[in-house]
Amino acid sequence: MQDRLNHLIKTTTEGLGFQLWGYEYRPHSESALLRIFIEKEAGITVEDCAQVSRQMGAVLDVEDIIPVAYILEVSSPGIDRVLFSVDQYEQYIGQLAKIRTRTSINERKNFRGSLEQVTETHVSILVNKEIHIIPFDIIDRTRLIME
Repeated sequence: MQDRLNHLIKTTTEGLGFQLWGYEYRPHSESALLRIFIEKEAGITVEDCAQVSRQMGAVLDVEDIIPVAYILEVSSPGIDRVLFSVDQYEQYIGQLAKIRTRTSINERKNFRGSLEQVTETHVSILVNKEIHIIPFDIIDRTRLIME
């Protein structure tokens, strides 16, 4: 299902002339949340989000890929953007970020600090003068912090 969802979201957003920044899919037993982040050089308007939402909703209804009732949200990544790919992490080396993990690392799941290094498998974050190496496969969400 994940591959099909990836394909549908990417082709729909790009077909409308937008860049897909990323998306979050949060399934629950009786409902789901699909949050899509789009970009374009000139910036994103409310009408852009509405256009993608209408088209994406129609595609999802036809494809019937989400087996439960769902909420669809479309927005720009904003300045406190969520990071999804290695390329995005590399773009923001040196920036402050908050990383939340699905499992604990040294008895903690939340890390707030400076993004220091990125490889294909992990990101390093400097928190209170201590480097933490966090594998991508356990990251639940990374969000930039703008001061």
